Amino acid sequence: MKFENTSIETLHMDLDRLDEVMEENSMVRAGQWDYERVTYDHKFQIREGTYYLRVQGYATQGDVGAHDAFIQLMTPILGKHYYPHGVEYGEDEYFPEHLVKQCQQMLEKIYKDLSVFAD
Repeated sequence: MKFENTSIETLHMDLDRLDEVMEENSMVRAGQWDYERVTYDHKFQIREGTYYLRVQGYATQGDVGAHDAFIQLMTPILGKHYYPHGVEYGEDEYFPEHLVKQCQQMLEKIYKDLSVFAD
């Protein structure tokens, strides 16, 4: 499920600031990166299953591995985890209304916190 019109996809910012703000908002990058891309996840384990809110971005300049990059963020997505196959983001997936609402609230706060530092 895509979260359209969050304005997060309009943000472009320094990787170190991005890491700080995302960590403060319980979004984990961990090993989810390569030299050109980053992925931040928040895991939800609820009665209906395991879900991941994901915010991705790509480097417009610099190197993610060297912590010297500027990142263009992309449209946030929500996916459901199926063991052992992985996470599915399809439109035909079921996403509980309470979870979607919680994700929207998180994304609003993330945008507010990030927009202070964006280019």
